[in-house]
Amino acid sequence: MPTTLIITPPLDGVLCIRLNRPDALNALNTQLLAELADTLSDADNDDRVRAVVITGNARAFAAGADIKEMAERDLVGMLEDPRQHHWAAITRFRKPIIAAVNGYALGGGCELAMHADIIIAGESAQFGQPEINLGIMPGAGGTQRLLRAVGKSLATQMVLTGEPISARRALEAGLISEITQPELTLERAMAIATRIAAKAPLAVRLARESLHKAMDTDLATGLRFERHAFTLLAGTTDREEGIRAFQEKRPATFQGH
Repeated sequence: MPTTLIITPPLDGVLCIRLNRPDALNALNTQLLAELADTLSDADNDDRVRAVVITGNARAFAAGADIKEMAERDLVGMLEDPRQHHWAAITRFRKPIIAAVNGYALGGGCELAMHADIIIAGESAQFGQPEINLGIMPGAGGTQRLLRAVGKSLATQMVLTGEPISARRALEAGLISEITQPELTLERAMAIATRIAAKAPLAVRLARESLHKAMDTDLATGLRFERHAFTLLAGTTDREEGIRAFQEKRPATFQGH
């Protein structure tokens, strides 16, 4: 049973995961990342879970890596850092993730938020990659995902100065999709996840994969993937149900095939 996470069982297809190291501002130590990777792996194989919400608390989504733990590692320990394995497992998760962010999302916390497909942030949220202040640099996708999300100039400024940006600036730059009152952030994220969970699972998965292709392949390759996915969906039972439900003016009941 995880000790650094609070897990709410699936409701309407949505699993809620709350990071739970409040005394350390939810710093991402090896144990937390391992428990998160294991939880997501289990959710990936659970048909009851169609979307996941990850959140923290009012003060912090996650304030970065656990500096105390990092200080105890020598060079060999850093090169053989088990956290890289856990980050890779988190990246392999195949279902939609919505991050509900209040307070600090710094370093690894910002990188974890960027692993999500959608980020909803409270007005108090701050996003940053302050690793440069420790003589290091982002190592869990911070340079790659941040640049793709906000563009070269802002990403470079954030990474090389270590200065965070506000939720408002993050919205303007395209890093997040919505700003809410802090007390409503999780509620809004859950509402979005519930809406996604009600859609056809195979269509959601392929649409998500197609969007990811747009981020890391050229246009021609992305278009080929999109056409192939569209053709696959044309032969599904869920497509027939979706069209029939639309014609009959009723909610569709999707089965995932």
